[in-house]
Amino acid sequence: MTPAHGVHLIAELDGCERMPDLVAMQALLTAAAAAGHARLLTVELHAFGGTGGIAGVALLAESHISVHTWPEYGYAAVDVFMCGPAADPEAALAVLVEGLAARTVRTERLTRSAGSSA
Repeated sequence: MTPAHGVHLIAELDGCERMPDLVAMQALLTAAAAAGHARLLTVELHAFGGTGGIAGVALLAESHISVHTWPEYGYAAVDVFMCGPAADPEAALAVLVEGLAARTVRTERLTRSAGSSA
């Protein structure tokens, strides 16, 4: 059996009651990385003007957390990919769900591995 290299969570958050600005989103991604026991390397964010959302990524030593928000729909697409024995992507996602105050969360969990070397 090939060992897993990481866990990749792909989540859709609906009914989000909070849509943070850039400063709050950076803090939220930083908190998510800490909850997931990941080492944060950098956060890059872009706000789309007016009532537009935010697109961003937290680059981790263990991989990444990305988020894209659509305030007009109360929707966020989140991607959490973490590698390593201490990583806890579910905890990182929980921070984002709480921070965005999502009413509904749909998650797909993928185990990433290199496959057989045979």
